[in-house]
Amino acid sequence: MRRSLATLLAAAGSIWASMALGDLVVVVNASNPVEQLSRSEVVDIYMGRRATFPDGRTALPIDLPSDSPLREAYYRSLVDKTIPQINSYWARLLFTGRATPPRALSDLDSVLETVAENRDAIGYADSDHLPPGVKVVLTLQ
Repeated sequence: MRRSLATLLAAAGSIWASMALGDLVVVVNASNPVEQLSRSEVVDIYMGRRATFPDGRTALPIDLPSDSPLREAYYRSLVDKTIPQINSYWARLLFTGRATPPRALSDLDSVLETVAENRDAIGYADSDHLPPGVKVVLTLQ
C-alpha cells in the first residue's frame, strides 16, 4: 500500500511539474557550434553511451539533483524512466567502470550558469527560464 501510494504521489508530482513548466528543452552554450541534436544523440550523451558531440568535441552533461521535479520530467520525457530507474542504471554502469553519470548541480540556475560559461556543457531546462548565453538544440514533447 505504501509503495503504491508513493508511486501515485510521484506520478502526480511529475504531471503537476510538467504542467507548470514550458517545454522541456536541451541547451548548450551559445558559442557551441552544434545547432541541433537528435533525441537519440541526447539519450546517448545523458545515458553514458557517448562522451562527445557529433563534431567529436567532448560533451559535459549537467544534471539537476535527484529530488528535482524537472529532472523527473526530463528523464520521463527523454527515456521514459523514473529517477530510481535512472539511479539503478548508473549504479550498474559505475560498478562496471564503463561510464560516469552526468554531473548533478544543486539547482536550475547553477545548471544554466554552467552551460552559459562552458562551451562543452549540455543541460536541460524549461523553455520559460532560459538566460542569455545558452541555445536550444532539442525540444522534448
